[in-house]
Amino acid sequence: MKKVAVMLADGFEEIEALTVVDVLRRAKVECDMVSIENISVKGAHNIKITADKTISKDLEDYDMIVCPGGLPGAEYLSQNEILIDTIRKFDKMENKFIAAICAAPALVLTSAGIEKDKVITSYPGEEFENMLEDANYTDELVVVNGNLITSRGPATALLFAYKILDVLGINSDALKDGMLWNLVENEN
Repeated sequence: MKKVAVMLADGFEEIEALTVVDVLRRAKVECDMVSIENISVKGAHNIKITADKTISKDLEDYDMIVCPGGLPGAEYLSQNEILIDTIRKFDKMENKFIAAICAAPALVLTSAGIEKDKVITSYPGEEFENMLEDANYTDELVVVNGNLITSRGPATALLFAYKILDVLGINSDALKDGMLWNLVENEN
């Protein structure tokens, strides 16, 4: 069974983190909310949650690391040595995945130095796009480039979560139907 760590730091974007956790758990994927500091974490919009665990060297035991955006949460993630070292290791390994959304592609992936020449998307705007100047930046909603998945922000959280399932080898179609995603797609 695949194991996913959704990383949390004070100031994380709640929609991005909790949507991924919800979708993965609905799909029966082992998914832990991992705080980089305290077990109690407060999101960017003052929603307090209790993480499943705090960060440790066992982060390498996961198949995927997911970094939500939100400020200052993504900044704190980008400064955590264990997380950044693990992302660097995952970048060089087969069957290990890294996912980042919103501000996290610009802040966390560049901190790890793994963005160079990769197709990446992030929260729009000059600030984040400039941080990704060594990447092949795109404004697509969700991008998969090798073992890296990136996405734009809160409104793309469900698409991001479904793509994570697909990358893990779990067909997201049944879950999309059960969550009424087809109603949203049919509106467009």
